[in-house]
Amino acid sequence: MRDEILELTRQMVAVPSVNTTSGEKEIGIFIENYLRSIPYFKEHPDNVIIQKLKDDGLHRRNVFALLRGEKDDNRNTIIFHGHTDTVGVEDYGELKQYAFDTDRLKQELLKINLPEDVRSDLESGDYLFGRGACDMKSGDAVFMVIIKHIAEHIKEFSGNILLSLNPVEENLHTGIIEGIDVLEQIKSEFGLRYVLAINNDYTCPMYPGDKHQYIYTGVGGKVLPCFYIRGRETHVGQCFEGFDPMTIAAELTSYINLNTQFCDEYKGEYSLPPVALKLKDLKEWYNVQTAKEAFVYFNYFVHDATTEEIIKKLSDAVHNSVETTMRSVNVRYKSFCELSGKEYVPIKNEWSVITYENLYDEAVKNCPDIKMILEEKTEELLSEKTDKREIPIYLIRLLLTKAGIYHPVIVLYFAAPYCPHNTLKDDSDREIIDKLRKVTKEVEKESEVSYNVCRFFPSLSDSSYLTIDDPDSSIDTLENNFPQMDQLYPLPFEKMKNLGIKAVNFGVHGKDAHKWTERLYIPYSFEVLPKLILKTLDAFL
Repeated sequence: MRDEILELTRQMVAVPSVNTTSGEKEIGIFIENYLRSIPYFKEHPDNVIIQKLKDDGLHRRNVFALLRGEKDDNRNTIIFHGHTDTVGVEDYGELKQYAFDTDRLKQELLKINLPEDVRSDLESGDYLFGRGACDMKSGDAVFMVIIKHIAEHIKEFSGNILLSLNPVEENLHTGIIEGIDVLEQIKSEFGLRYVLAINNDYTCPMYPGDKHQYIYTGVGGKVLPCFYIRGRETHVGQCFEGFDPMTIAAELTSYINLNTQFCDEYKGEYSLPPVALKLKDLKEWYNVQTAKEAFVYFNYFVHDATTEEIIKKLSDAVHNSVETTMRSVNVRYKSFCELSGKEYVPIKNEWSVITYENLYDEAVKNCPDIKMILEEKTEELLSEKTDKREIPIYLIRLLLTKAGIYHPVIVLYFAAPYCPHNTLKDDSDREIIDKLRKVTKEVEKESEVSYNVCRFFPSLSDSSYLTIDDPDSSIDTLENNFPQMDQLYPLPFEKMKNLGIKAVNFGVHGKDAHKWTERLYIPYSFEVLPKLILKTLDAFL
């Protein structure tokens, strides 16, 4: 099975399925053709289900395949799921043309200077280099080959396997979100019981010299808090007379970025701190007027915090940043006055911090039709291909006018993507946890590996959308502060809750995902991991 998985991985890497390119369609077609070549699916062609994404100009598709055991009438079903897209290859530089050719890339890498650990892995022969080799076409290939082998002995197999391979994971998770409808449909049509979902997204060492393998019994969530900052513009010749939104944005970024005060804890596991993903002013051309508006947003991981708690922390951060900025500006203005012999009068500025929900409530008092106005404006901006994270800026400008707010203001809102958090619970999911620990102990004894079982997969994952742990009040608050969520990032919350699929991540093992040195560790990924999955099927089906 090892060599078969390796060859399939090479073939899949050779399909350049970079996110937001036509390659995402091509990898779906490749997977469909592979599945339809399996004798079982030739006999049951309707068990390969293709779902084309709605209104998708790239014609991307989800690929599902249902393998139904014929040993007995067993409704228990395990979902194999993974994503099929990759990030881009610009980071490869002059090696970009070889990023999808695993053999040629190895030859070229041998010719250049490499970090010592990369060189050692390359020369060992135990690693497969290439974009997507680790994240995560190898994981998909493991699933596909396992299904092929089980299908050859389908009469002795009890239970069911549903394969779900989806595009658009690397940014908006559109594939799995739309795929929820198919998961619901297949469950109903065949009377299935989803007992577990296994994702094979990549795992990696957590620190230098780490020899453990990792299994994750859940996935961290993510929100994208955005700050629209409106100041007061001025001429550079009267620079102290304005309220500079970029200074506020810079101070806010300095305060929040990588700040462990924002790490979210659950049962002793902490999320990574927030990371700034964008910071800019909103001037459209050069002039000697200071900016009137600025914009900043952050990746914010969540393990357990409610939206209300996150908003409170972020609002406090804004207040802190504005006050710090005003003190700093006054210190500098006082120094300038001393230099120039002018009388120092402290600068005072009226400003406020407001959530999108509260801004909307203020605006609707003066404009009962605001809901319809926002819907129409959002459709217009979508048709113009405006970035979904920045569409709310135009809506906020409208709301501020309707609410009669003209002084400097910072508006906090959330934007796409939103990834719910979930994990197995010590009490309600004890049976699943015990089975997983039993399986891992068996594999440890047979394969001389050591597993760490953790609660949260540390990277973003499509597993976020298979169930949801957030309380209703937290979801309501999120929706109220996510401008036009139904238009910009609609999520089937009720379906996600009703499906309630417990999801774990086993994963291939490798290093440097999303880097030009991305590489897969073959011995574990193609020898030990398949054993782990097969033993899990035995335990749960």
